[in-house]
Amino acid sequence: MRILSLFALLLCLALPCAGETLSLEEMMAAEEAAPIVQDGGEAISSAAREDFIDRIIATAQSLYEEAGGRAQRAQYSGDIYICKNFTVHLFRENRDDFRMAEYPDVPLVIPNNQKRDDCAPYVYGVEWQDIPAAEGNPFYAAATFRYDSALSKEENRRLAREFLQQVQRGDYFQMAANYYYGVGAHSMVFIDDYDPETDSVRWTDSNMKGKSINGERYAYVQYDAVKEIDWFVDAFCRSKYGATIYRLRDDIIYAQ
Repeated sequence: MRILSLFALLLCLALPCAGETLSLEEMMAAEEAAPIVQDGGEAISSAAREDFIDRIIATAQSLYEEAGGRAQRAQYSGDIYICKNFTVHLFRENRDDFRMAEYPDVPLVIPNNQKRDDCAPYVYGVEWQDIPAAEGNPFYAAATFRYDSALSKEENRRLAREFLQQVQRGDYFQMAANYYYGVGAHSMVFIDDYDPETDSVRWTDSNMKGKSINGERYAYVQYDAVKEIDWFVDAFCRSKYGATIYRLRDDIIYAQ
């Protein structure tokens, strides 16, 4: 059941004593800005969080449209069309208007990929560095998959499928994979929930596909790309490989 936050309720009660009343529009705005809360007190989401996700996805769409199907340079460390750089850019372009309710004075940051040695015994690319929320990281690992050599291939594939079925709109995805277009680490952002009817996911990314021009790497931006989840399972369900789904915390608020 959706209810107003306790703060909003108290505010509505307190203001008339001071000779003021809240309009219906102001009350609705207060509710919209507050987290949605279940009867048990569990915060599910907020209007600010959804706005943050909307902006990230809209930025990706704009970059896709600006590229116009042309490959973009993805050779040097500062090139935003390298896969990880692309997803980081989407975040950084929009983060300044948002904070976490638990740490309202801390600017938001997005972690780098975990160092190769710290990924062991798995290969580089399966996860991000573990930065605490108190230091500005608004993401948490919503789901992980690591190939388990103690299980059969069929059991691993079942777990990998269950892992991908948890995808939600706005999730960041980090995988170490061997797929049709390349081998190694890849980063992307899902733009819709997992679709059980088509058994598929939709995403935006850069540099999954690319080409060489004059000895330099050039990448294609993808928006609203779609594959059945078995395509991804084939890619990362391998010995020493895996993937992680990162999700924004529920307490995203607007920066003051």
